[in-house]
Amino acid sequence: MITTSVRLAHDTLMRPAEPADAGGLARAYQRSRDHLRGTEPDRDEAFYTPAGQSERLRSQLAERDAGRLMPWVLVGEPDGGEPEIAGAVTLSQITYGPLCSASVGYWISADHLRRGLASAAVTAVCAAADAELGLHRLEAGTLLDNLASQRVLTKCGFTPYGTAENYLHINGAWRDHRLFQKILNDRRP
Repeated sequence: MITTSVRLAHDTLMRPAEPADAGGLARAYQRSRDHLRGTEPDRDEAFYTPAGQSERLRSQLAERDAGRLMPWVLVGEPDGGEPEIAGAVTLSQITYGPLCSASVGYWISADHLRRGLASAAVTAVCAAADAELGLHRLEAGTLLDNLASQRVLTKCGFTPYGTAENYLHINGAWRDHRLFQKILNDRRP
């Protein structure tokens, strides 16, 4: 488990998710519902509530404790304002042995876009995956038309390696995805 936090910008901290983040995540998802609709799976109404996020966090933290997932939240700390969730990044499908790989996923809330947070968060996660988890490779997928996310991955050193047809069920249909990977190191597993 990774316990360190990383300052992404003067007013934004990336830290491991914790159960107390449920309310903040619910509010961030509510603020970003329209923005995320085109890139996320269909969500039921409970997903957007503190109770729904609490249940989701319990599952993620159990996966973290089993060594299969690492969730972080991005916390905006505006001058004079209440801290709020500005996004999240997750390493999932953490696998060791000869693969030593994981999948990275991320989102930024609609009111924190175009500030470089996604690139800073993915860069920080790559560093943690290498130094703290000892992984060799990370992968990510984007919808074919999600050019903003593709720019983030390219900026962070990921390279495209193929297209997966009907890869994920997003916004009501099976969608093709462009696949990216980043080799972190050449150490033995």
